[in-house]
Amino acid sequence: MSERAGLSAEQILAILPHRFPFLLIDRVLEVSEDKVVALKNVSFGEPFFQGHFPGMPVMPGVLQIEAMAQAGGILASRAVTFSPETHVMYFMTIDNVKFRKPVTPGDQLIIEVVPLRKGKIFKMKGECKVDGAVVSSAEFMATLAERPKA
Repeated sequence: MSERAGLSAEQILAILPHRFPFLLIDRVLEVSEDKVVALKNVSFGEPFFQGHFPGMPVMPGVLQIEAMAQAGGILASRAVTFSPETHVMYFMTIDNVKFRKPVTPGDQLIIEVVPLRKGKIFKMKGECKVDGAVVSSAEFMATLAERPKA
């Protein structure tokens, strides 16, 4: 499948288990088996800005990595069949993390993730960009697991 169409917010919610305030993908602009491009509109109303940092709001780097991982979950959904009701993807490793520039209110974060390895264990490389400049990057691994029974 080489389709590159995007996904609406409703389609994202059908794939990812995350919900506000932890859903960090507003829209998927492009998705195929080889790449996902998503966006996060960073607004001053984000709950994390209240404490990070007062008077100088900066989006935490760990949340940028989480946004990459959520985009990676969208990408993985193209490679393996899973249901968010019965399966969940867990982080395994995060490597080669770099933060280059602060992300602040009003920025539009463009998240690009490509697979390095697919299967039950995925390895991916992600970048977050603002105005075309890379602000953060990382390589990460995740595994697909059955959701624990309640």
